[in-house]
Amino acid sequence: MSTTTDEGWTRTDRAKAAAQLMVGWIALLWLIEAVDLATGHALDPYGISPRDPDRLAGIVAHPFLHFGFGHVASNSFPLFVLGFVTALSGIRRFLTVSGLICLAVGVGSWLVAPPHTLGAGASGLVFGLFGYVVVRGFVERSVLGIAVGLTAAAYWGGSFLLGVVPTDSGVGWYAHLIGLVAGVLTALFFRRPVRRPLRRVGA
Repeated sequence: MSTTTDEGWTRTDRAKAAAQLMVGWIALLWLIEAVDLATGHALDPYGISPRDPDRLAGIVAHPFLHFGFGHVASNSFPLFVLGFVTALSGIRRFLTVSGLICLAVGVGSWLVAPPHTLGAGASGLVFGLFGYVVVRGFVERSVLGIAVGLTAAAYWGGSFLLGVVPTDSGVGWYAHLIGLVAGVLTALFFRRPVRRPLRRVGA
């Protein structure tokens, strides 16, 4: 039986809305990459070009752009899972958290990325949502949230840890690190108040 939330949505409604949102989001990423391929990669230059004041649009556009379908594919599954889990708390919450993470990754990468590079991809957002999901349950003292966070850490923790290690492999580890930190900070900032049982006091 479905349980009704305090906003009038059942848990089933929330799950359906979260799933539809993430399917649509990922479909958009694949569509954008298809357009990029069809136009001879005309969209790639709209990625992050570090410290170029004429290319600030990349701060906003970068999480929607990728360098090939393999790049999109590598981000799609973790983005769907982590985004779905985050969106279960509410679509508005998901959009706010994602927007702040993307902004942090965009500005941070624009400031610290190596010169003469071009950055794009949703991996910074993925790392941010990972940090958010792992930490949120602890700061909100939610048993279910902690279980979900520990499951995500057990499944992805090793690969995500390697993703923030500085390398010369062409992977934007700095974007991953910024996203991870932004996700943790966002979880701390948006923590829900802990509900404590009322204590009866006689007058």
